[in-house]
Amino acid sequence: MEIDLTPKSAKEAYGSNGGSYLAWSPLELPMLGEGNIGAAKIILHQHGFALPSYSDSSKVAYVLQGNGVAGIVLPESEEKVVPIKKGDALALPFGVVTWWYNKEDTELEVLFLGDTSKAHKAGEFTNFFLTGSNGIFTGFSTEFVSRAWDLEEDVVKSLVGKQSGKGIVQLEGTFELPEPKKEHRNGLVLNCLEAPLDVDIKNGGRVVVLNTQNLPLVGEVGLGADLVRLDGSAMCSPGFSCDSALQVTYIVRGSGRVQVVGVDGRRVLETTIKAGSLFIVPRFFVVSKIGNPEGMEWFSIITTPNPIFTHLAGRTSAWKALSSKVLEASFSVGSDTEKLFRSKRNADAIFFPPPN
Repeated sequence: MEIDLTPKSAKEAYGSNGGSYLAWSPLELPMLGEGNIGAAKIILHQHGFALPSYSDSSKVAYVLQGNGVAGIVLPESEEKVVPIKKGDALALPFGVVTWWYNKEDTELEVLFLGDTSKAHKAGEFTNFFLTGSNGIFTGFSTEFVSRAWDLEEDVVKSLVGKQSGKGIVQLEGTFELPEPKKEHRNGLVLNCLEAPLDVDIKNGGRVVVLNTQNLPLVGEVGLGADLVRLDGSAMCSPGFSCDSALQVTYIVRGSGRVQVVGVDGRRVLETTIKAGSLFIVPRFFVVSKIGNPEGMEWFSIITTPNPIFTHLAGRTSAWKALSSKVLEASFSVGSDTEKLFRSKRNADAIFFPPPN
């Protein structure tokens, strides 16, 4: 039975005046369940506050839009209050407690991609809130909570029941949360728009890769990630992850075309992709993209912290490593055709500028 690889948009799961939580469902995007991958995002309006929570999945967060504040508490450590902005990536291991806040007029939008192999539901994040109408302590009896917190039961009742919001609330404009500290970003945040480029090809594209060198926490998360910016009408070389990793891609900006080829040389996906859509490439399947004239930008996670890719076109492709006679035999062509084939794409790697 074939799995539907068609890109999908997220749907709202819950929300309030403060913003919304949107998620992709494995029922609509079956590769999420097959690959044990979760995908969601929060959109916070001005003064929107995502209540403190932890998750059953390790994740990478990526700030798609806006400026805001993230509160991060790693196990057995103090709260770090981090200023965040567009292009920031954060690695969120198991057990981390986070909250998110937007003080600005512009909406704060944060994407979450992660591993659900240990989650309650394959392909879905389950978030556990510390407060709110569905907070953890609403489930304990007053006696248990009062003994745990060493408070009188009437005080506990006022504490646990006071916050009636679910997940996301809107704070008063005069309410002041802790001031973020730039030094708290160290080791927790990498801005992909400002980081050194791993690949930079004129009129082709640029790549920033998140790995254990520039964001060590991705080792604990078990995921790698990258931000790719493809220039107008440029092409991304056909390629695949050669270390059995899945690639989960969210289109941040622009649009383009994508083709995916799988077993027996069959094209399993050919479609137009645009901002806001998410799609997943199965293990060892080959994917290629061509940007529309406005170009395209995407953020991907790869299910290994230091991914390795094999490309099938360009200077670094596997073809260039094979001997002439092997190519002649493989294609069943003469030496002239083989030499013409080998003479092409000797300067370009990964990204190919548009034809003249």
